[in-house]
Amino acid sequence: MSKPADLVQGTLDLLLLKILALDPLHAWAVAQRLKQVSGDILQVSDGSLYPALHKLEQSGWVTAEWKTTEAGRRAKFYSLTPHGREALERETQNWQRLSGAIARVIEIQEV
Repeated sequence: MSKPADLVQGTLDLLLLKILALDPLHAWAVAQRLKQVSGDILQVSDGSLYPALHKLEQSGWVTAEWKTTEAGRRAKFYSLTPHGREALERETQNWQRLSGAIARVIEIQEV
């Protein structure tokens, strides 16, 4: 049985795009925002987060820029590109279709 914090394959990209659609953030802040918004249910490890952000950057969905954090450290801040916004819309529609179908199966009344 999977743990509640496990993410369905492919949902991490969607979640990262949504978080970055709100504000440009550095990786640690992205992970913290995801944890906070999900009520401490969704957590992403560095080993998953950094490759996912790199993949999104390589795909042209996010850009990265070195800036100084509020704590005075240099960090890479990620922000959504116009292609990223299109991908977010597409991925959101796909997720809604998939999660709706799963919900219909789960809600079948047992005999």
